[in-house]
Amino acid sequence: MFREMRRSQQQLSAEDTKAVMERCTNGVLACLGDEEYPYAVPLSYVYHKGKIYFHSAKSGHKIDAITKHPKVSFAVIDEDTIVGEKFTSYFRSVIAFGKARVAEREEWLEAMRALVEKYSAAAPEALKAKEISGGTQAHVMVIDVEHITGKEAIEYVRARQTQRAPS
Repeated sequence: MFREMRRSQQQLSAEDTKAVMERCTNGVLACLGDEEYPYAVPLSYVYHKGKIYFHSAKSGHKIDAITKHPKVSFAVIDEDTIVGEKFTSYFRSVIAFGKARVAEREEWLEAMRALVEKYSAAAPEALKAKEISGGTQAHVMVIDVEHITGKEAIEYVRARQTQRAPS
C-alpha cells in the first residue's frame, strides 16, 4: 500500500527514525482541507509509544479536515544544512502516514502528560499538573501511524560507512 523508498540506501533504520521523531519538536501535518485542497500546518508534537500526539483547538480548519478525511501524513526535518559549494543540502527527515483521531480520556491524559513533559520538563511538578488539568479545553489528537520512514543525505550514509571501514 505504501511506496518503497526509491533511494533505499538513504533510508534510516527503525531505531534512527524513532530517535528523530523523539528528538524533534515540530513537524508539518498534511491533510485534505476545504474543497479538497491540501492543508499543511506546522505544529508541536510528541512521539509516544509509536503514535504522534498533538493538541488542537476543538474547532477550526484542522479539526474539520481530519473529521472529514482522517488519513494524514506528518513530516519532520531533523537537519537541513546548506552546502553551497556542492549546490545541495545535507538533510535528515522522517515522514509518517496514518489516521488521525481525537484521543479518548485515558489516552488523552497520558498524551497530555507526555506533551507537557517534552515541552516543560524543567517546570515545577505542580505547574505541570495544573497545565494538564487545565488542558481540557483542547483536544489531544492522535495519529495512529501505519507507515513511517526516515531518510538522510547520501553524504551522511557515506560518512558512516567510512567510519566503520577497517583501517
